[in-house]
Amino acid sequence: MAEKKTVDRKVLIVEAAAKSFTMFGYKATTMELVAKLAGVGKGTIYTFFATKEELFGEIIRRLTSEMKAVVVGRIEENRSFFDNLTDAMYGVLQFRETHELVVKLTQEEREVGTSIVSEGLGTLEDAVIGFIEREIRAAQEKGELRDVNPSITAFMMIRVYLALAAEWSRRHAPLTKEEVAEQLTGLFKHGICAKG
Repeated sequence: MAEKKTVDRKVLIVEAAAKSFTMFGYKATTMELVAKLAGVGKGTIYTFFATKEELFGEIIRRLTSEMKAVVVGRIEENRSFFDNLTDAMYGVLQFRETHELVVKLTQEEREVGTSIVSEGLGTLEDAVIGFIEREIRAAQEKGELRDVNPSITAFMMIRVYLALAAEWSRRHAPLTKEEVAEQLTGLFKHGICAKG
């Protein structure tokens, strides 16, 4: 029975930390604030997490799991690599734009440049790149893609997708989900060279 209370307190602490990071960002969150939000003593937090950085790492691990679930949920065996890829990336984009904690951390990274936040967001991006890389390898084994470096290609694909979906609209009319998918697929599937 005592173990149940231990697990519950840890969950309370992680949820309170996520709430605090969402409201105030990493830099403005203190262990005192997390303790207050969780309804536990500050010492209780240190039972589970030695530092704020360690607690933040747990939050990033949970975010990564949430995002992976979104991506995996969009993959369908009967669809082509590019259909799965663009749908999965759209899921990542929606996750990044609508998950309040990710939005706050992205804002803090942009405005304050907090290094641990940059590392945490980098961990999220690395998880997406790793997933795409595995999908590229699987598509290569099926003969859907030629032999390219999966790591570099995954990196380029996510960057191009995010540039088209998010950055393009800063200076141009926004592209629809379908237009982004069409541009990405056209570029990576067919290239830009005229057939000759």
